[in-house]
Amino acid sequence: MRALTRRGMLGLGAGAAAAVSLAGCGDKGPKGRGPESSGGPEGGDRPGKPAPAKTSRPIGDGSTAFTGKQPRQPSRPVPLEPGQAPPQFVVFSWDGAGEVGNGLFPRFLDLAEEHDARMTFFLSGVYLLPESKKRLYDPPNNPRGASDIGYLTDGHIKDTLKNVRRAWLEGHEIGTHFNGHFCAGSGSVGNWTPRQWRSEIDQAKSFVKEWRTNSGWTDLPSLPFDYDKELVGGRAPCLLGQDNLLTAARDLGWRYDASSPGGLQVWPSRRRDLWDLPLQQIPFPGRSFEVLSMDYNILANQSVNSTNAPAHRHPAWREQATQALVSGFERAYGTNRAPFFVGNHFEQWNGGIYMDAVEGAVRHIAREKEKGGDVRMVSFRQFTDWLDVQRPEVLERLRTLGVGQEPAGGWKAFLGGSGGSGGSGGTGGTAGTGAGTGAGTGAARGA
Repeated sequence: MRALTRRGMLGLGAGAAAAVSLAGCGDKGPKGRGPESSGGPEGGDRPGKPAPAKTSRPIGDGSTAFTGKQPRQPSRPVPLEPGQAPPQFVVFSWDGAGEVGNGLFPRFLDLAEEHDARMTFFLSGVYLLPESKKRLYDPPNNPRGASDIGYLTDGHIKDTLKNVRRAWLEGHEIGTHFNGHFCAGSGSVGNWTPRQWRSEIDQAKSFVKEWRTNSGWTDLPSLPFDYDKELVGGRAPCLLGQDNLLTAARDLGWRYDASSPGGLQVWPSRRRDLWDLPLQQIPFPGRSFEVLSMDYNILANQSVNSTNAPAHRHPAWREQATQALVSGFERAYGTNRAPFFVGNHFEQWNGGIYMDAVEGAVRHIAREKEKGGDVRMVSFRQFTDWLDVQRPEVLERLRTLGVGQEPAGGWKAFLGGSGGSGGSGGTGGTAGTGAGTGAGTGAARGA
């Protein structure tokens, strides 16, 4: 297991919330599909109709290729009908998205297949760059070839390529976590200008689009997508530097950003023409404060600065982490139906308990879907597709609901076009208002 410093964890500092708030970074066949998923590359396969022949057109050096529309996508989204309750969207996302030999990438691809879920994988570009070619990376305000998350072995790069390829073919989104993951000092991403962010993005894309040239490997299949078109959003290291990042992202035509340094479980809005989709404060069982919806943050409120705490603590912490995620889902699902965003890393911190917690939460959410609830585990891109077709007045109405706030008179009355006066019956208020007792007394950002 890699040390905590591998992800650039910083010292704890004072923050507004009582909880520690940081952001760490660190082939089964198709299953039956739920009502939100069409399953076919054209968004609507029909029984007896032969699948269209796949075409593949190499792009550039053949590292990537155009293979047509992405398979396994939901049916085309439609606006909510008057009085219709919104679906409960859940987005599980992964920072870095590199395979480092612990089997976590394929583990969660298998889990997603089992439950017809889609996820977002924020790929770090340097995870496809061999260390022998690291000087191709010229990070802003840092020495050439520097990377606070290091470089993968050649074998792990090949495994990452295999899993990224599989992920896209199974309907998941490939976003970006940029490159070197700099979180401290003058070289921190928090200090980068829009032009420097643009350089970082261009380099991250180039490492994906030119892995074949950079590695010399000619016996591996292409990544089956055009990354210039596929890439429509990302998450910044340590949740730093969003203001200037947004300028660069808007100029590139991105559709969303997941780099906000923390939000609440409410319906999102646009910022600089992009959908602002932050990690969220969620209940933290047994504590008086809430915790950001990321594995790294939960860890920091349990073992503080250790990823290998005594094993006898793991069972209770695993349960607490699982219940935090389940509680976040249940609060939204039972009240304002705000989308639920969860961030993770392919790491075995504290014996892998946070990965177990994610799996437990996925299975709990899937059971609600199996009961007939309109619950959709999707990627950020798929959720953005849905947002983009909704009527602005409906989204504005949804944004009037606070955390844990139910719609007044039920959804039929609240979204029935008859006006109304907001929601009622929920917890309302804001997150992170605990007294600061226990593990979390400041805000720290890792990545």
